[in-house]
Amino acid sequence: MFILESYTAAVLFCVITMICWGSWGNSQKLAGKTWRYELFYWDYVFGVVLTALIFAFTLGSTGEFGRGFLADIKQAKPEWLASAFFGGIVFNAGNILLVASIAIAGLSVAFPIGIGLALVLGVLINFIGDPGKGNPVLLFSGVGLVTVAIIVNAVAYTLLPKQKFEAEEQTGDAAQSKGSSTANGILLAVACGILMSLFYFAVGRTIAGVQVDGKVLDLTVSALKDGGVLEAGKMTPYTANFVFTLGVLASSFVFVTIFMKKPVSGEPVPFSAYFKGTIRDHIWGLVGGGIWAVGMTLNVLASKVASPAVSYGLGQGATMVAAIWGVFVWKEFKNGTPTTDKMIYVMFVSFLAGLALIILAGA
Repeated sequence: MFILESYTAAVLFCVITMICWGSWGNSQKLAGKTWRYELFYWDYVFGVVLTALIFAFTLGSTGEFGRGFLADIKQAKPEWLASAFFGGIVFNAGNILLVASIAIAGLSVAFPIGIGLALVLGVLINFIGDPGKGNPVLLFSGVGLVTVAIIVNAVAYTLLPKQKFEAEEQTGDAAQSKGSSTANGILLAVACGILMSLFYFAVGRTIAGVQVDGKVLDLTVSALKDGGVLEAGKMTPYTANFVFTLGVLASSFVFVTIFMKKPVSGEPVPFSAYFKGTIRDHIWGLVGGGIWAVGMTLNVLASKVASPAVSYGLGQGATMVAAIWGVFVWKEFKNGTPTTDKMIYVMFVSFLAGLALIILAGA
């Protein structure tokens, strides 16, 4: 199987993850205004599973080192299979809340609040799980700057509805309706962040290291060349990633069904509506899922060279990427004032500085 060797390569993979995780949400917007997010999400899930399976049978099954996908999944212990599968369930619960928040509040709000919160909590959880890697002072200083960016972005967004509705001189009922929608979008993003902070640890703990002379080392080419062997019972990153996606798929039949019958906005959606979508609608969902799955696969590979806390933290820098899309492409802050414009600038600077410190922490 293909594995990494250097910290530099691991950081590069995490940067690609950041771009993938911060960009897939655009596919929801491109799917069309009439295509409900509940229907979009089914194609997104299918794209996630299909992409993970392709990685498993290609990069996960070729090369002179490690175990191939089929051999690896056969030897995996039930406890590790269950952990990766559970990680998929937890992720899916958080992610569908994220998609709902995007539909209500937009990319430049849902991602900074939801995924930003997931970054803060997720780094803490993964650092506690593997405290031997990374400089904690630099790591949590970086997380602190990201937290500042989250707060600034949230405040900037809460200013928008009031300014917009005052300018349009809309009445109390309209303002109350818009304010309720804003609050719902933020609440969904917060719930998403809490759930998203938990899934990565459940998956990461199932990935095998390399045993050399009784010690478990990082999953690198050099460790395997030195006579090391993969831990028995645990899985390669590709296998763990695929089992994780099965948890996503299985739980969708519960979570997505609930949201179709009890949507956060709009009328209930019947299952028959899925088959009325255009090819364009379905393709964008598959593309969105594929983009996210590429990022996840590269990130779990990087986590065995860099620490899980650093890999997860860098990957969730997707918040900044999504905010760039939302602000500069989708113009979600077009009704802002000079004050909100300055706050967005502060947000970007804080994110960049925070990510830089996280990279230095791992080095």
